[in-house]
This record gives sequence, C-alpha cells and structure tokens, in this order.
Amino acid sequence: MPGSLMLPAPNSYRSIFRHADGSHDWKTELDYGFSLIDRQSCGSLAALIVEPILSSGGMLVLPDGWLKAAKAHCEARGMLLIVDEAQTGIGRAGDMFAFEHCGVVPDILTLSKTLGNGLPLSAVVTSDEIAAVTKNKGYLFYTTHVNDPLPAAVGAKVLDIVVRDGLVKHSKKLGEKLQAGLRKLQARYGCLGDVRGRGLMAGVEVVSDRETKQGAAELGWLVSNKMAELGLWAQLSTLPAFGGVFRFAPPLTTTEQQLEEGFDIMEEALRLTPGTMPLYGDAGAEAASKL
Repeated sequence: MPGSLMLPAPNSYRSIFRHADGSHDWKTELDYGFSLIDRQSCGSLAALIVEPILSSGGMLVLPDGWLKAAKAHCEARGMLLIVDEAQTGIGRAGDMFAFEHCGVVPDILTLSKTLGNGLPLSAVVTSDEIAAVTKNKGYLFYTTHVNDPLPAAVGAKVLDIVVRDGLVKHSKKLGEKLQAGLRKLQARYGCLGDVRGRGLMAGVEVVSDRETKQGAAELGWLVSNKMAELGLWAQLSTLPAFGGVFRFAPPLTTTEQQLEEGFDIMEEALRLTPGTMPLYGDAGAEAASKL
C-alpha cells in the first residue's frame, strides 16, 4: 500500500538475527527495522500498527519486551502505537487484552472478531486526548451501521459472559495445557519443528528437516486432511512464507476433555500419515539420528 512501510516480523524460530548462544536477538532486529524505516521515510511517520500475536503470519508471538521497545521507538519519532486485537482480544490470548501481557498501553486499540462472537462488530478504543484532537480537527468517520444497537447489545453481552464465567482465567489455564500437549506431540514426531503461542492461540510449524527448518506444507496438508477425516479441523497456513503452520484457536469455552480428545485425534493423524518422522520405537531412533 502506498505510504506504508514494514518492519521485519519477529519470527523467533526463523529470524537470522541471533545472539551468540543462538537465541533470537529481537532487539537488534527491531532497531534495524526502524533504521530502514527512517531511511525510507521523509520523517513524517503517523503510526505503527501491530498484532500482539501475528495470527495470519503464522502465529508469531511478540517476544517479551518487543512491544515496549517498539513503543519507545514510536515515541522518539512522534508516532502513535496502534494495537490490532481483532483476534487476540477479549481473553483469547490469556489476558482480557493481549497488550496487558506486554505491559504496554497502546494509543489506539482495535477490536472486532472476538468482540462480536460471530456478528459483524468492531470497536476503536483510544484516549480522551486523542479523541479530542480528532474532533477539534474535524476528522469524520461514519458508516451505515455505526452504533448499530443489535451488534452492540451482543458485544456488551459477550463482555458480561467473559467476565461472569471467568473465561480469561480459563483461557490462560487451558492455554498452558494446549502448549504442553502440542510440545508432547512435538517430542514424538520429527515433522513438528516449532510450537508457539499463548492462551488459546497456538501455532505448530511443519518441517521436513528440523536442522534446516525446511517447510513441509504438503505434509501439513496430508496431516490436516487425515485429522479432518477423524473429526478434527485445524487451519493450515500454506503460503510459502509460512512453510506450513497449523493455527489452533479453540473456543474459550473448550473443556479439558475436549482438548484431550483433540490431542488424541492429532496423534492418530500423525501416526497414520507417512513422512511425519516418528521419534519413538525403532523407527524413531533411526529418524532421530537424522535430525
């Protein structure tokens, strides 16, 4: 889009920015990204828009400290920080709003999918100061369905139920079990290169070789199709940049029993699909020696 610039996505699994111990050097990567922005812009930068978890980008979780450092970069340049929580908001990532985990308050917050719970509802949340500036400068935003009472009533009820039923706490607790279960599968199948996420948002990256991290989208499709045959659906990102990433986002009302049933089905799909590189038994010992 003309007038927009991009920062490198903080992909802790694949980034070339590394410390001597091999861990992700996200700060140098972020500083480098802003240096590129500075060289491409005329110095009049409006805002940075970011997701706390890049869902469509392959379930990439912002490293701890990243958002706070990005906010400092924005303030140094007179930019606003806009956090898009269309998918992470309202308990999905284990907090009411995912930015809370990062210890940063954005200038503008956008909400939609999780707020409407299926109905077309979105919200733009900002400070009184920013709202006053836009009003005084005559900024006008208007749509046919602005302040529509039906979806607004649904949104209010969604918030009531999330608080009433303790779904934020439930999401955080169940999210820990989700991560643990997926890591258990990762320890059993060599094709599962990386497990990431927070709360009830998780990503599993499928690879053909853990050492080279070569993506294996076709294998992911085979596993996905087998899972569907067995009664479980999981979205698979197959764009080349993603390398084949399963995106898991079960409902906040999911039970531990349902989660375990999902793990059982995924295990069976991995067992029945050729090329998943089992790491157990005689075949696993041979496969593990090649990883």
